[in-house]
Amino acid sequence: MKEFELKYGCNPNQKPAKIYMRDGSDLPIKILSGRPGYINFLDAFNSWQLVKELKAALGLPAVTSFKHVSPTSAAVGIKLPEKLKKACFVDDIEGLDDSPLACAYARARGTDRMCSFGDWVALSDVCDVTTAKMLKREVSDGIIAPGYEPEALEILKTKRKGNYNIVEIDPDYVPEAQERKQVFGITFEQGRNNFKIDAELLKNVVTANKELPEAAVRDLIISLITLKYTQSNSVCFAYDGQAIGVGAGQQSRIHCTRLAGGKADTWFLRQADQVLNLPFRPDLGRPDRDNVIDGYINQNEEDVCAEGNWQKYFTSQPAPFTREQQRAYLDTITGVSLGSDAFFPFSDNIERAYRSGVSYIAEPGGSIRDDAVIECCDKYGIAMAFTAMRLFHH
Repeated sequence: MKEFELKYGCNPNQKPAKIYMRDGSDLPIKILSGRPGYINFLDAFNSWQLVKELKAALGLPAVTSFKHVSPTSAAVGIKLPEKLKKACFVDDIEGLDDSPLACAYARARGTDRMCSFGDWVALSDVCDVTTAKMLKREVSDGIIAPGYEPEALEILKTKRKGNYNIVEIDPDYVPEAQERKQVFGITFEQGRNNFKIDAELLKNVVTANKELPEAAVRDLIISLITLKYTQSNSVCFAYDGQAIGVGAGQQSRIHCTRLAGGKADTWFLRQADQVLNLPFRPDLGRPDRDNVIDGYINQNEEDVCAEGNWQKYFTSQPAPFTREQQRAYLDTITGVSLGSDAFFPFSDNIERAYRSGVSYIAEPGGSIRDDAVIECCDKYGIAMAFTAMRLFHH
């Protein structure tokens, strides 16, 4: 296939639209079902790079969930604790523990379920049946993978009345060294970001605490590779083999940290017994449960526990999850890793990170206030590595 005509570009008024290879060669993909759009392909090609690099760096199957050209999460294939299975709505999946790829999908899709609603999924490995069964019941726009087991493909083809977007990519495809794009009729050209992220990048630990356990190194690598494909400015919290909070596209570094930290807090709080034991009505679907859980934890638009509201969601009126109770729960959390795509200009980022259980940080360094940031890390016993490499992505 030399080119593929798209229905339209980013918006319906942006026509004509297509994807093709500039040198006239075949596209490195096969479209097995559906008709992906412009934004679908932006998500597909960025997400594929992320999981391919995670697999290469850590040697584990990797999955990411993308929305609007940024990951909501990324994860590697580590078994889920029982509480996390329940929080991710996958405690009923048979054979989950036997499929590292399915475990990675359960983690990635279950991290920020509200943001992953209608997502694009990328798999580092051939899609198996267990992963396909989980994906079938979620609201999703499409998937990209290096292949599909025959039964898994048939399962996915039943989604959206047979119109689910399924893309197969050549895992051996290597893009040109130079990449180009146009803005306002002007062509931009740059070298593709082939910078390798691995454990060697974390050797320069600049804090008094020099200890980076193996699990922290893994999680910092996950956070940094995730950031490499996240719209900047960006900050990523990671824990137990997955990104648990991504703050993307903010102009201020502290707003990135607050956004990512808030998402990480919600991820942890979803696993609290008070949330896991909410008495949901049996007719309430998963997307509605996600919205209600978010409202219950973050107390946003609607008080879901209030008289007249709780009856819509629960079989009995739950007690509120108070700010004091939440703070006490979060204060027990440690061992979280945090990556930043550029240096922290102020120590307020460290203060906010610490409130979400951060014990390990990787950032480029190079700020005139590095000393103040290091001093704040030392105050809390946080180990921080300077990578000397910025990871902006636009």
